[in-house]
Amino acid sequence: QVQLVESGGGLVQAGGSLRLSCAASGRTFRSYVMGWFRQAPGKEREFVAAISWGGSSTLYTDSVKGRFTISRDNAKNTVYLQMNRLKPEDTAVYYCAARNDWGESSYSAYDYWGQGTQVTVSS
Repeated sequence: QVQLVESGGGLVQAGGSLRLSCAASGRTFRSYVMGWFRQAPGKEREFVAAISWGGSSTLYTDSVKGRFTISRDNAKNTVYLQMNRLKPEDTAVYYCAARNDWGESSYSAYDYWGQGTQVTVSS
């Protein structure tokens, strides 16, 4: 089992940047595929990005490709989401999540979740 705690959210103007962090407990962090999801008010939780166990493979939803970068530091048990050129439509609560296998990007495929961090992008 792993516990996840996100940080780094906040208010930023359109075009700005934020870096989210997700710290994981336990000594088995490297055994998990890590993902970031987001949920805007009144909308379903949607996949943003994922990274494989060692970081060699990444996956992004189309709307963030070229703007967001997911990375991980297994020595620090932390996964990051660097968000550049932010848009108002990126406003949401961002969640990190963990799973054991690499595959489909659905919400239900992930086993462990953090509590979320709010990102607000003003126009």
